[in-house]
Amino acid sequence: MSLFSDSAANGPRRVSLIKLSAEIARAMAAVGRIEIEGEVASARVRPSGGVFFVLRDRNAQLRVWCKGAKARRTRIADGERVSVVGRLIWANDRGDLSLDADEVNPVGEGAIAAAIAERRVRLEAEGLLARPRRRLPVLPRRVGVVCGADAAVRKDIESVVAVRFPHYPVEFVEVPVSGTGAAESIRGALEMLDASGEVDVIILARGGGDATHLLPFSDEGLCRAIAASGTPVVSAIGHEGDRPLCDEVADLRCGTPSIAAAAVIPSLVDLESELAALLLRASSTAVSVVGRAGLRLEAIDRERALTAGLGVAADRLGRQRFRLDQVRLDRRVGEHRRRLGDVHLRLEALSPARVLERGYAVVRTADGAVVRSSSGVAVGDRLLVTVASGRLGASVDEVVA
Repeated sequence: MSLFSDSAANGPRRVSLIKLSAEIARAMAAVGRIEIEGEVASARVRPSGGVFFVLRDRNAQLRVWCKGAKARRTRIADGERVSVVGRLIWANDRGDLSLDADEVNPVGEGAIAAAIAERRVRLEAEGLLARPRRRLPVLPRRVGVVCGADAAVRKDIESVVAVRFPHYPVEFVEVPVSGTGAAESIRGALEMLDASGEVDVIILARGGGDATHLLPFSDEGLCRAIAASGTPVVSAIGHEGDRPLCDEVADLRCGTPSIAAAAVIPSLVDLESELAALLLRASSTAVSVVGRAGLRLEAIDRERALTAGLGVAADRLGRQRFRLDQVRLDRRVGEHRRRLGDVHLRLEALSPARVLERGYAVVRTADGAVVRSSSGVAVGDRLLVTVASGRLGASVDEVVA
């Protein structure tokens, strides 16, 4: 039995408080996602950054809770009229009904202008408004267009394409461009085209509208997505006088979708004309270069040039021969040095001085004759003994055969 069914005929239905709270919670959940408009009152910011406020009209009011991340993206000020999108929440412990806000959007041109001014300050503080702009390619492989299901905008762009470059590759992504969830839809389409790797320019296009209709194009999340995009983004929102925040972040701002298409889509006629001019210039340059080369060739004295060339070649050959002879000479000198070193080592090995250094001695008689046998001396003879360092005098005391 439903909580709201008519039970008067059968008397009151007895239920426990917790069961009643559960039935209220289910009934509120069944209401689903809703959008309510009203005036902000008693707005209070919590330490978490979230904001509690009362949404009121002439004869009704409802408490609203907006989480910190969402509250920082919007303006919630007492006395201003807003549109709130969210779900009804019943808190059993407090017996309290509130609206859990997904979106809080200002209503009225004054409130919208104030909200956009606050967002502009935040974006400027992040450096997004003064960031370097990306250059648009002259001949993009493919152009992506994010637009609504409005046939007029797409038709305007297609008409420009048909005039400038028929059948040029353009990919249209149609999403909601105003109302609840529009900013998220636009941002999702932009990020999808950027991630595809096949699109070289993205156009955000929308027809004209009042400040409320154009508000999604001043969403901070969308502006940050434009700045973070690896693909150049062109903003073409509304008419010339409309200036949402995405105009100030995009790489190029155009007054209308048609102007944006003309700025992005190359002109086939202009390209062909430019190509023809370049070919003509290249041909003329080639003829001029060949002509000047021919004149220089005719002015050359062939016999003198040949003689000079032979002289240069002979000089180079002479230097090469000199270097070759020098290399050969260096090799021969090195080889002789090695041989001389070997001979020196052998001579050193056979030198008497080297023999004496090993402990041997030379014995001579008084008249200088070298004693080679014990039979060559007698007892009492004086001898002169030469060692490695110095000489010794000696006499024979005994002769042993």
